Amino acid sequence: MNLPLHDFAQNQIWCAIIMLAAELTAWMQLLAPHQPRRPPVGNETAPATAVTVPAALARTGRRVLLHLAAKAPWAQLVADALQRLRIIAVPG
Repeated sequence: MNLPLHDFAQNQIWCAIIMLAAELTAWMQLLAPHQPRRPPVGNETAPATAVTVPAALARTGRRVLLHLAAKAPWAQLVADALQRLRIIAVPG
């Protein structure tokens, strides 16, 4: 197997990043609804475009806010998935 870097430790970190990306993709597909609300953009499907929605992080006090671009395709899909995560994360 050919890995992209020369050093073992660098390749180990690269593999961990790839595994994290795969986990994030799997969770996004799990949280995204099966029937998209809008037609796909070009040849892309909803889960593929959902991770490319423009956003900005803002810090205020002790809170971190995520501002999604409202007019971006699939922005509502990402907002709904984040809301589901908040519901799951609250214990009880």
